[in-house]
Amino acid sequence: MIVRRLFPCFMIGVLAIPAHAVEPKTAEPSIPKPPPESVSIKTYATDLMQLYRESRLEDPRVLASYSKAQSSKEQQREALGGLLPQVQMNAGKNRITQSNSLIRQSYSSESYSISLSQALYNKSAWENWKKFKSLAKQTESESEEAQAEATVDLAQRYFAALAADDELSLVQAELGVTQKNLDRVNALLAKQMAKITDQLDLQTRVDSLTAQEVEAKNQVRLSREALSEIIGRPVQERLSRVRDDVELQVSNQSLEEWVRTAVAKNPQVKAAESALEAAEAAVRGGKGGHYPTLSLNLGAQQTNEGYNNAIAPRTDSYVAGVNLQIPIYSGGSTSARARGLYQDQLTTEQQLIATRRQVTKETTNAYLTADSSAVKLRANRNALISAEKSRIAAEKAFAYGVVNAVDVLTATQNEFTVRRDLLKTQYDFITNLFILNRWAGKLSSESVESVNAWLSQKL
Repeated sequence: MIVRRLFPCFMIGVLAIPAHAVEPKTAEPSIPKPPPESVSIKTYATDLMQLYRESRLEDPRVLASYSKAQSSKEQQREALGGLLPQVQMNAGKNRITQSNSLIRQSYSSESYSISLSQALYNKSAWENWKKFKSLAKQTESESEEAQAEATVDLAQRYFAALAADDELSLVQAELGVTQKNLDRVNALLAKQMAKITDQLDLQTRVDSLTAQEVEAKNQVRLSREALSEIIGRPVQERLSRVRDDVELQVSNQSLEEWVRTAVAKNPQVKAAESALEAAEAAVRGGKGGHYPTLSLNLGAQQTNEGYNNAIAPRTDSYVAGVNLQIPIYSGGSTSARARGLYQDQLTTEQQLIATRRQVTKETTNAYLTADSSAVKLRANRNALISAEKSRIAAEKAFAYGVVNAVDVLTATQNEFTVRRDLLKTQYDFITNLFILNRWAGKLSSESVESVNAWLSQKL
């Protein structure tokens, strides 16, 4: 009967959603209380999706990756400018004084001109724009990867905070059960119906759990501080927990399908592919230094200043021409630069191969870990049922004097060990699911929303 009254007060259910004690009812005052102006932090719970939305606006890694992607787009636009018309306008006004043996005179001159230059053929400028276009794609993919990594980090810290809360609840619950058994042994010992060794063993466990409770409280504070680092504000409200009616399992896709998807869609792979495209464009641009350039030039000028700054009637001039430049020899610098860029291209190719191999490995690891966690989760649920029955049987046997207090203590420890394993496996599965989707290039707000649906809004 003691056990039946104790266990509803802590982490009941297969997924161990914490139960909270019901506040005692009191008589209503004659004057009703005014409604609260704000939601109390004790009655408010936040979930993963809400923290995800906040982190998109507050996480420095996310904001920095977005700014870097925008900067790369502007660099691409800057490179495009080298292919578009270049227009310049000049205006000048001078005060000129001339003197010689015959005359001395002062006068003002004005000059206005406008010119337009349009590249008709410039291989280096064209390939430079192609390079920066690929670099912009690379930076965009790197931004996606940074955001995915930040999402995984948030999920890991969220469930680490839940695990810290669980550990504190389990330690306190085990401490309460062990203290009850110690009180029972003390009562029996006073009647010389128990062994002193039983009392010492139970007292040792109570002292150990008391120390663990202090450490568990500290871990709760540390885990919340880790969340605050990402969100940019203190996270003190309760966190929504995993519901006990959800079936956690990996999708029906096979490992081979996950790997193929990852190699095709992973942001790191796409960034490496874009980097290779940029390197190839850079090589072509380097070789473009051997190619001629052709440009169209248009100009118009108005001035009243003649030869040697002499005053002259206002003259309007219009010029149209085509300019051809043919590089002949630059001391070998152009060829050396092209060879160096080619070596950079080979380096980028190897980096792409290494990235694809890493993505394959990480996707495989995440899939197998998540799949084994799902199997382990079902086994832990069965183990918990057995451990609960074993602990109840030990307590009943102790009441009849069949076993000693150490047996009860061992059964209690086994049950709470299984509870810890169950919760850890549950959180490991969810975080590995995030990691799997990250490497497969599928991690998005929809993925977070899907996992968030597994969380209970009840306190």
